Amino acid sequence: MRSLLHITSSFVIASLRSPLRGSTRFAVLAVSLCSALVSSFAAEGDGTSLFNGRDLTGWDGDPKLWKVENGIVIGTNASPEAMANNSFLIWRGGSVKDFELRATIRVIGDNNSGIQYRSRELKDVAPWVITGYQCDIHPAIEHTGMTYEERGRGIFGLNGKNVLLDPDGALWQLSEQAPVKVDVSQWNEYVIVAQGNRLQHFINGQPTSELIDHHADKRTLEGLLAIQLHKGNPNRVEIKELKLKVLPEAAMVPFEPAKLPATATKIEKPRTSRPQGTGPVVPVKK
Repeated sequence: MRSLLHITSSFVIASLRSPLRGSTRFAVLAVSLCSALVSSFAAEGDGTSLFNGRDLTGWDGDPKLWKVENGIVIGTNASPEAMANNSFLIWRGGSVKDFELRATIRVIGDNNSGIQYRSRELKDVAPWVITGYQCDIHPAIEHTGMTYEERGRGIFGLNGKNVLLDPDGALWQLSEQAPVKVDVSQWNEYVIVAQGNRLQHFINGQPTSELIDHHADKRTLEGLLAIQLHKGNPNRVEIKELKLKVLPEAAMVPFEPAKLPATATKIEKPRTSRPQGTGPVVPVKK
């Protein structure tokens, strides 16, 4: 059976190419349908739970930072001096390629976290260091749910922006919608859908950002899954649920400049003035 999210994505892209693409009402209809079908994700099958609720069997991370308590996976950065690098809890059950992932997560403290996917280790930097695609979990609304690459190409699409990387790596904004506003210190459900070179992020059933990656020299189509614990400002990451559903391998979305929506605009890659949380970065004690 084809994934509902695959059908939805096809509908949204078709809507952008439609003669009606200038219609706000039509665009709202497309986004509403997308959100409704994400909500029915459970009806298609939740997928396989990646945590056993007791311990970190199947996962690999710094034992000084990660533990399981009362069925919750917890990562703790106690101080700015505690970590030299962002550290990751890495799933060792295999690599992920085309999939749907649901994660219920919260971040306590003025810092951020993220869900890594199709990633790889950087053992020459330090153990448990990762590079690759990330769904950001950030207290700054513009960043949470964005499409991003840790230790790589940086930010692609902020919360509310749907973007494309062309074969030369130039970034195009295809469309936008209202950013999804959430409090990351509360439990929220993050959904990632990766199919071929199309990556979609959702929070609580609402779309935050979509990336279509035609930059073949830099993109990755398969790799590791991991959860980030950010260095710097003290923070605690808590994961209540993480479920993975493997999808059939999808065809690549072709790059067809003539078929880009009329609203497509080449943009500079976004930068951030808030690399950790919304407040100041706590300095490391000498």
